[in-house]
Amino acid sequence: MNDELRETIRKMALQNAFEHEGETRDKIVLGKILGTKPEFRSKVKEITKDISEIVDMVNKLSLDEQEIEIKEKFPELLTPKEKIVEREGLPELKNAEHGKVITRFPPEPNGYPHIGHAKAAIINSEYAKMYGGKFILRMDDTNPEAERMEYHAAIKVGLEWLGIEFDTVKNTSDDMELFYEKGIELIDSNMAYICTCKREDISQNRRERRACKCSTDDIVKNKKNWEKMNKKFKPGDAIVRFRGDMKADNAVMRDPVLFRIIDGKHYTLGEKYRIWPSYDMAVAIEDSIDGVTHAFRSKEFELRKELINAILDALNMRKPAQDFFSRLEFKGMPISKRIIKPLIEEGKVSWYDDPRLPTLEALRRRGIKPEAIKKFIMSLGLTKANTLAPFDTLEAFNRKLVDANSIRLHMVNNAKKITVKNLPISTVEIPNHPVNDLGKRRVEIDGDFYISGDDAQNIKNGMQVRLLNLGNVNITNDGIELGGEFIENGDAKDIPKIQWVPQKTAHKIKMIIPKTLFNGDEFNEDSLEEIEVYTEPHYLQLKEGEEVQFVRYGYCRKDSQNQAIFTHK
Repeated sequence: MNDELRETIRKMALQNAFEHEGETRDKIVLGKILGTKPEFRSKVKEITKDISEIVDMVNKLSLDEQEIEIKEKFPELLTPKEKIVEREGLPELKNAEHGKVITRFPPEPNGYPHIGHAKAAIINSEYAKMYGGKFILRMDDTNPEAERMEYHAAIKVGLEWLGIEFDTVKNTSDDMELFYEKGIELIDSNMAYICTCKREDISQNRRERRACKCSTDDIVKNKKNWEKMNKKFKPGDAIVRFRGDMKADNAVMRDPVLFRIIDGKHYTLGEKYRIWPSYDMAVAIEDSIDGVTHAFRSKEFELRKELINAILDALNMRKPAQDFFSRLEFKGMPISKRIIKPLIEEGKVSWYDDPRLPTLEALRRRGIKPEAIKKFIMSLGLTKANTLAPFDTLEAFNRKLVDANSIRLHMVNNAKKITVKNLPISTVEIPNHPVNDLGKRRVEIDGDFYISGDDAQNIKNGMQVRLLNLGNVNITNDGIELGGEFIENGDAKDIPKIQWVPQKTAHKIKMIIPKTLFNGDEFNEDSLEEIEVYTEPHYLQLKEGEEVQFVRYGYCRKDSQNQAIFTHK
């Protein structure tokens, strides 16, 4: 056993012992080793003795001694674990009447939908279902500079894939005339004014909690400036600001923007409008007129609750109840467009469906099922605690869904040839699933096989191995060309079991293996591995997008006839 493996075993033994009052067991450590390093499954006998020795040494240490060693050698083990607690359903809503709850999902079509969008859509959708109410999809499309029909379509496709249904579908921009009407109403009531200060002066005044000179302009001047915004002023020359409270501790309330000039061409309205409402103005009006009873959004909007209520109070409009939940990201998989877009432009990531990304297109292509995403998100509930989830939490939900229907196929990596003599049959029938009835496949064999390189290097002359679904082979040659003789009715107990592919019909495919995209703030240059492997010809009969479990390797999704994507173990 090499030093690296011994250190790994000691690390796992120390961790388990420290978590269980100073004591661990051989079987527990062995299970952890085989779970993280499956290549050692064929070497169980070899490593068991060393594991027992190391476990015995660790158990002889006091709890304090174990902690000291962990602090010195493996301090990461003492970092508090983030636990994802499963729960059933969402908490009940206050003041909610069955049949009268209306929720909404208002994505901005300025990028491809990701796991964060999924969380918002699913929570709002589930609450509408929970109370027999209605659910609205409203595209928040009031920033022509950033929004495109491509993103609009991608959001709809992503939501359809998630299986989310809506009672009403609309665009925020459908109500532009209403926004103008309400904007003028605020100016007429002196609750809004036109500010022509420079951007840097506005920012400084807000930081210093000081009102600008424009806030003293009368209603007549403000209405004239509104007309100038529509015809004369250029972008950046003027904005409409809500008359909030420049002394407020909540910086959002320091006379925020309600309207600004944008000359960009809107993807459906063209150049019909150039004064566009801010998010706060638009969402406040829309939620009120759409009858939304409960508005849920991620907690970075929590400080805006006060402003939205203030706008609706100033307009004497109905206010929805507002609640917030934590933003959802995966470790090492940022959802920010500011991070993802440059990676695509620089060629570090192929597109928004790159399986390393947390976009819905990427998760679908990787082999994650929409049902798994829903179960995962529902397990998080409505907590406001930061959710930087490990990806394997989602994998666990997905594994439960795909296992029962995933055909098992043999696949070998770093293929090595082996010739087996005395085969009594020319075909073998193999069940497509070890438990469920997914049919069988007939595989032609002639004695010439490929096996994985890791298995080949552990084979020694005179030992026996079991070719899975076929039988035992007595190794008679462990040189450059592996060889052996078939043994009928061989005992399967306590011998290495390995997968194989017939050389004659082996189908070569590229295996795409996505890994963590970022280590901390650093892009992981090794985040995508590509290897060439051989699998059975039955792979060609699978439908594109179908999930398959390669024996002793993991679950993968068929991306094409010549390519598969590793989903997870």
